[in-house]
Amino acid sequence: MNDAACELTILMPCLDEAETLARCIEKAQGFLKRSRIVGEVVIADNGSTDGSQAIAASLGARVIDVPTRGYGAALIEGINAARGDFVVMGDSDDSYDFSALDPFVTELRTGAGLVMGNRFAGGIKPGAMPWLHRYLGNPVLTTLGRWFFKSPCGDFHCGLRGFNRAAILRLDLQASGMEFASEMVVKATVHGLSVTEVPVTLWPDGRSRSPHLRSWHDGWRHLRFLLLFSPRSLFFYPGAVMALLGLATMVWLLPGARTVAGVRLDIHTLLYAALAFVVGVQSMLFWLFAKLYGAREGIVPPDDGRPFFQAILRAARLEWMLIAAGLLLLIGLALGVLAMGIWGKLGFGELNPDRTMRLVIPSVTAVTLAFNLVYSGFFISILQIRSRRGGPAGAASTVVARPLILPENAGSRA
Repeated sequence: MNDAACELTILMPCLDEAETLARCIEKAQGFLKRSRIVGEVVIADNGSTDGSQAIAASLGARVIDVPTRGYGAALIEGINAARGDFVVMGDSDDSYDFSALDPFVTELRTGAGLVMGNRFAGGIKPGAMPWLHRYLGNPVLTTLGRWFFKSPCGDFHCGLRGFNRAAILRLDLQASGMEFASEMVVKATVHGLSVTEVPVTLWPDGRSRSPHLRSWHDGWRHLRFLLLFSPRSLFFYPGAVMALLGLATMVWLLPGARTVAGVRLDIHTLLYAALAFVVGVQSMLFWLFAKLYGAREGIVPPDDGRPFFQAILRAARLEWMLIAAGLLLLIGLALGVLAMGIWGKLGFGELNPDRTMRLVIPSVTAVTLAFNLVYSGFFISILQIRSRRGGPAGAASTVVARPLILPENAGSRA
């Protein structure tokens, strides 16, 4: 077949799917013939030992050997090897009907970058999805994905989806495990691809053995991926709330003890408020670290044009951070000198904690934050210097580094 003439690649990851692979391939080939689409069926084999490769080859499918284990690893290699302008991927366990791909092709031909199947809209046959996945795992992870990334998808983990191959390759997908499904949706959304949905039906798994998917382990990998992909929701907002509450409580308690609903709040509460303030500031700084690094590596979208992010970057310049650190250090040392003076008047003997700790706690807090800002300012400068390599000032580097993601067994359904 002439590669240039290939419109559609139907891609299936495979790991020991001899029981169901033939049915999937025959349905896919039947769809191509019925629809008069020039296309191919590609099997991304992840090390099958049950003869799956021979079955695929005997039916005329193209087999791609993927030695690196993992659902994502198999699909990444399959997408790279695909000849079609469009790719429709789906599991080879006969849970999806490859003879009914018309809605995907229609959406792709009209310009969609990613077409997601939605099993909840199309129907889930009895026994096709475990209760835990149907009512907890998928709804929770999909809700988080929609909330964090404003994604339109109502089924983040549907295994049947189609996409424009060139557009998806530009996303540089990297996850080798089950979280590949989330990575594709998230990156397509944040990088502005046109994302649409079509209803699909989920049928019971046609295999006699258990699926490769491990519910809690793979669910955690999806959740971890979504959290790490959204550093603002994970670090900045909680940190800002914690810092503001901690600072307000410190200011409130500095003059003296307070009583609320019969509960006396004193220097111990003041100490914990100071801790909340420091942790909150550190959380916001870590958000900035993650944002700069993630944007440079293509993991998260850059916010270079947003006034909010530009204001944060201006405030985080090394010079301003050093000035702020210097002021905090002076305040901390001054409060420490006052505390020493009180101690000296008592002959350096026993102190009254109620009085001195109201100086010592803010003193230690100010000094801690001063050094925190110094180190953070230098680290932010290092990240920005590297991000300017090979481009204009402030531009993200075009060099993409692949993070270490431990491979997982290739799997079937989420």
